[in-house]
Amino acid sequence: MNIGIRAHDMKKRPLEELVQEIANKGLTSVQLALSKSFDFDTGLGRLNPGMAYKIGTAFCNHNIQIAVLGCYINMIHPDQDERRKALERFKEHIRYARDFGCSIVGTETGNVNADIVYTVENFKEEPFQQVVSSVRELVKEAEKFGVIVGIEGGVNHPIYSPKAMKRLLDTIDSNNLQVIFDPVNFLTIENYMQQEEIFTEAIELFGDRIAILHAKDFIVEDNQLKPTAVGKGLLDYDVVIRLIKSKKPFINILMEETKEPFIEESIEFLRDKYKSAKDFA
Repeated sequence: MNIGIRAHDMKKRPLEELVQEIANKGLTSVQLALSKSFDFDTGLGRLNPGMAYKIGTAFCNHNIQIAVLGCYINMIHPDQDERRKALERFKEHIRYARDFGCSIVGTETGNVNADIVYTVENFKEEPFQQVVSSVRELVKEAEKFGVIVGIEGGVNHPIYSPKAMKRLLDTIDSNNLQVIFDPVNFLTIENYMQQEEIFTEAIELFGDRIAILHAKDFIVEDNQLKPTAVGKGLLDYDVVIRLIKSKKPFINILMEETKEPFIEESIEFLRDKYKSAKDFA
């Protein structure tokens, strides 16, 4: 079982100290968002093979895989200049991913607003087509470098449902486009009681294209879903692990929204769920 964490869910510290702390937890992989994990400038135009190799080697020396380079952008930003900067930043991550020892660069699909907020305006046809245009541009770049664009769906974005994700995958016919599956992202206050139905649909529609599983949890507070540490909420991990274990054995499971003092407890929770899940027959 491969359990990892978003590096920026750990306390920010110098590179070697960060890597050592992650290794001390027994974690085997990370999602690394450069701008959120380090104090030095990793903005557009700053990445280079030397920087990438230094960071990648530090993780590799502790047998930790950089499973995803997180480059979360608003790919349909209403300001065209900001949208262009975001797309170019993502493409820069694609170009240097191999120097990090990483094959996946990940993002969500943005928002019709400058800020990422829930709005039904995201669910209209025009935002979907804008996502298609941006993702197609990113995938074209990824194909040049043998890198995967990992797309994460969610209700705050135009790719807001399993069916919308399937439509995106069908529209952009490329194996360089894969899915980062975060089950909580598809849940709302209206549907969270139908978890098994929603997750089963997702696996049926695009289970073969899932490259990464995000693991977080949620509670209901003030009639809203709010994130919490893995194992501390209402996500049906029995269903999630059973479905993903049968479809994608040994997949990287990357914890989100799980910070101290809950990291080790959440790791054990996931291990127990994985061990008890029925193996694929």
